[in-house]
Amino acid sequence: MAEEPARVRGKGRAASGPARRASDRGRYGRLSREQVLASALELVDREGLSALSMRRLGAELGVEAMALYRYAASKDALLDGLVEALYLELEEQLAADAGEDAHWRAGLHRIARATYAVCLAHPRAVPLLATRLLAVPLARRPAAVLRDHERVLALLRQAGFDEATTSSVFRAFTAWLLGYVSVELRPMVDNPDETDPAFRLGLHRLSAKELPTLRETAAALAERGGPEGLAAGLDALLDSFKSGPPSAASG
Repeated sequence: MAEEPARVRGKGRAASGPARRASDRGRYGRLSREQVLASALELVDREGLSALSMRRLGAELGVEAMALYRYAASKDALLDGLVEALYLELEEQLAADAGEDAHWRAGLHRIARATYAVCLAHPRAVPLLATRLLAVPLARRPAAVLRDHERVLALLRQAGFDEATTSSVFRAFTAWLLGYVSVELRPMVDNPDETDPAFRLGLHRLSAKELPTLRETAAALAERGGPEGLAAGLDALLDSFKSGPPSAASG
């Protein structure tokens, strides 16, 4: 009788077998990490970050959700992958606008323009540039993000800024760029079907007594500053550091 439990246990293991490996061959053939991230970005572009889940992305690709964990170990890893995809697109933008920057400021402007273009192409993914980079320490950020940091820092060091000033300009540049994009992308229209500007913006919802200046300025705030506003603000910012490196004034 002592052998019977062992046979039963062995039979149970044989019946269940090893865990089934979910297939990563979907409607587009065998998956790749690039394809998974591209599909995730398309889904977010179309329906927003709240729509993104492993199950939903698997359905988009025609595979089980478990198959995706080979390419992103968790939901956070998938979100970090979306950040990586945005920065890879930034690199493509910069490569298309190739050429040696004659001046460090021109290089920063080129990076700012390309970043702005990528963000406007993927507005629903832009919040990740804040939320994920707030959650992920420097050394664990995607390689494309680190290359962007290196790109900006190298321009500043080549300009002659010392380490401390380079750090200050880097922070100011990053804050202005991401802050400007965030303001540009904030929703302003309350009812897109309305033709009257006041009702389109929902000004009737704002107290004329408590918020008179906001009501008066809302129409102007609803207009995007565009790349021109980005460039003007960046120049004003960089002017405050102009006296930093000896070579900054001479170029």
